[in-house]
Amino acid sequence: MIGEWPVTGEGPGVMAPSSTFPVPIDERYFENYVPGSVYEFGADLTVDEKQIIDFATEYDPQSIHIDPAAAADGPFEGIIASGWQTASLMMRLFADHYLSAVASLSSPGVDELRWLKPVRPGNALRLRATVVETKRSRSKPDRGIVRTLAELIDQDGDVVFRVTAMNIIRSRDAVTL
Repeated sequence: MIGEWPVTGEGPGVMAPSSTFPVPIDERYFENYVPGSVYEFGADLTVDEKQIIDFATEYDPQSIHIDPAAAADGPFEGIIASGWQTASLMMRLFADHYLSAVASLSSPGVDELRWLKPVRPGNALRLRATVVETKRSRSKPDRGIVRTLAELIDQDGDVVFRVTAMNIIRSRDAVTL
């Protein structure tokens, strides 16, 4: 399903991006996630060199992330954020702006995790979230799974990170199937 859509979030049945979800985050339920809807959030999330080094020192201590001099001579010609930091930055925007604050129950996982372009100091990032699919649970009709194509986009409009997130979201009104 994801492979059918371009990385840009454009394609059949996909709406133009909106920065406004029709329902506030603290009133969002399964029914509010409509397949084909596209939302963009944030542009104020900027990563600096100190944040990159601090994160990588703790969690991913490779020279391309923690040593500016060595990174300058490396394959990326400068320091870059750890991919796991990039994933964490996406998750921050996802949780702050997209994922229901009242009905999110859990996540069974993610698919197709991809780092497409290095994140560098000074990059300003935003989230584009495309609702790919919703499916109500047959065994527990008070909830459903929402599959979302989450893309982290830099200030140049380039997708730097992409993942398909799956979230179990409580339904506003339980329906017996």
